[in-house]
Amino acid sequence: MKLDFSFIVPVYNRPNEIKELLDSLLEQTYTEPFEIVIVEDGSTISSEELILEYQSKLNITYLKKPNSGPGDSRNYGMERARGNYFIVLDSDCIIPPQYLVKANASLEKEYVDCYGGPDTAHESFTLVQKAINYAMTSFLTTGGIRGGKKAVDKFQPRSFNMGLSKKAFKTTGGYGNIHPGEDPDLTIRIWNAGFKTKLIPEAFVYHKRRIDWNKFYVQVNKFGMVRPILNKWHPETKKITYWFPTIFCLGFIFSVLIVILGVGYPMYLYSLYFLLLFIDSLLKNKNLAIALLSIAAVCIQFVGYGFGFLKSTLLLNFSSKKPQEVFPKLFFKK
Repeated sequence: MKLDFSFIVPVYNRPNEIKELLDSLLEQTYTEPFEIVIVEDGSTISSEELILEYQSKLNITYLKKPNSGPGDSRNYGMERARGNYFIVLDSDCIIPPQYLVKANASLEKEYVDCYGGPDTAHESFTLVQKAINYAMTSFLTTGGIRGGKKAVDKFQPRSFNMGLSKKAFKTTGGYGNIHPGEDPDLTIRIWNAGFKTKLIPEAFVYHKRRIDWNKFYVQVNKFGMVRPILNKWHPETKKITYWFPTIFCLGFIFSVLIVILGVGYPMYLYSLYFLLLFIDSLLKNKNLAIALLSIAAVCIQFVGYGFGFLKSTLLLNFSSKKPQEVFPKLFFKK
């Protein structure tokens, strides 16, 4: 089967990000035609004028709809796309020139109906963005689930860089209305429908993520709140490792308290962990400032996710209400 690719990109009030993304898609070395479907999700700051500048250079389908969240907007785009294989991107991504060549070659060699690619930091990113990228991708923090080669056999693609066949989309119905968490929910339903997923390490993107500490905290806090909901929906996917950030934070508080009593051994372990983070980030980023900021990023990540996870777990287990009623802000109305 010949693959006809359609990029699916929801956008909300971010014309500057779309410009960088489109500039990078202009540089693709892939020689076959491909489509770019941009879905304006009820933006008050429109990207239409900007996109008009690119329509003579790229095959762009520009769609507008009322705001209903990224998951529903991706579905909206896939329903109207002309390709038979969709590549879902976030608007804050920059795509390397060889992306489509690498993705196509991997699918021709070993076809799957859904794939994911890793993300990394572009040289133009700020120091904070690079530190956040380290926190989100390091084996020492997330186990490398966003790009670890050991996860190939059961890799969970993330919607900032996710390929999905038209067949898998039609079978599963696409993304749900939870956000964040819509991508692991879809991946689990893809598995349950009998489709396979894989990681394509060479099909990476440069992902900007959140640009300041406060936005990053809000993001990871929501990630933490969403996970118990996904565990409730898909109990077969529960893992003890999801508790790690919560245990880490509670353990740190306990360690500080017992230092007052003259017991310092637990704090030595935390110090060792932070030292490992510093050394690992320094070796990877080759920048002292990024290595120091990486420690701050990991702390924000663990605190945000850990207490979000704990709060959600307690509320869901001690309430008879549905997750949509307990956490209405995590769900978009379709």
